[in-house]
Amino acid sequence: MAQSLQSFHTFSLPSQCQHIYQIDEVNQLLSTDFSEPFCILGEGSNTVFLSDYQGSVIHMNTKGIDIEQQSDGFLLHIAAGENWHQLVAMTIANDMPGLENLALIPGTVGAAPVQNIGAYGVELEKFVSYVEYFDIATKTIKRLAKDECQFSYRDSIFKHALKNKAVITQVGLLLPKKWQPVLSYGPLQKLTQPSPQQVFEQIIATRNSKLPNPNELANAGSFFKNPVISNEQLALLLQQYPNLPHYFVDSEHHKVAAGWLIEQAGLKGYKVAGIEVHQQQALVLVNHGNSNGDDLIKMVEHIQQQVWQKYQIALQHEVRLINAERECHIELGASS
Repeated sequence: MAQSLQSFHTFSLPSQCQHIYQIDEVNQLLSTDFSEPFCILGEGSNTVFLSDYQGSVIHMNTKGIDIEQQSDGFLLHIAAGENWHQLVAMTIANDMPGLENLALIPGTVGAAPVQNIGAYGVELEKFVSYVEYFDIATKTIKRLAKDECQFSYRDSIFKHALKNKAVITQVGLLLPKKWQPVLSYGPLQKLTQPSPQQVFEQIIATRNSKLPNPNELANAGSFFKNPVISNEQLALLLQQYPNLPHYFVDSEHHKVAAGWLIEQAGLKGYKVAGIEVHQQQALVLVNHGNSNGDDLIKMVEHIQQQVWQKYQIALQHEVRLINAERECHIELGASS
């Protein structure tokens, strides 16, 4: 019997699937049917179902946090279904700082390593000790050390070699006892000798001022990745757009702000049916209702085309888009 997915993803397009497996205990994965197609889901804050899905959704809802004190830090063992922001708040409240720049990122702990979540100059990989997962083929639990996860910007092994082969069950995070604040981004630069709590509160205030609450206005957070471009291309762009925000990646590349590119292309407030480029933060697409997957595809393609015409930069969406049978990618000139 078909089940509605509208409440299972925060962009809230009308869609259904064949079956939803609620996973409250890891051993339930042993009896889960992984016949393709299937989709693994946490809180659905980074996933949009474009249409009715012809497979099963595996909803990870496992809970539990164990804290192991070590000589130089705290090793946290966290179940995949734990809410990410609640974890961050707990660590700050218990004098275990480090994650404060990642406050208010929506989603679950299990989803966090998949795209190596990051914000305000900090990425998850900085704190990962290990990622534990259920191997679908062997029905066993396996563990990857940080270096084996192949983390990069919004990327990991779980998007590539282990895609559709692994269900993340637990994440180990190591928070050093020696705290070093990261204050290089935006509003954090004005803080002088802040406490972890002050950084935490500043991040929350900043995100709340720019990003709509998905419980009040349907959205999937930051929709596009910040593009990484060559230093040569950056130099050319800065001649024309001296205010373009850019951040060092390595000796040959910089990252530029996708939201700025979209806003300067005049797309704030642009609408396709009930889908709109958010008025406060152009990196976010919001869903006012009466919209479908085709409307969203048209919106993404229009933004990509406009940004390409203006800057010769190809935007990639950060959000997972799921069609009837699989994850798909909307790219300039073609959807795959």
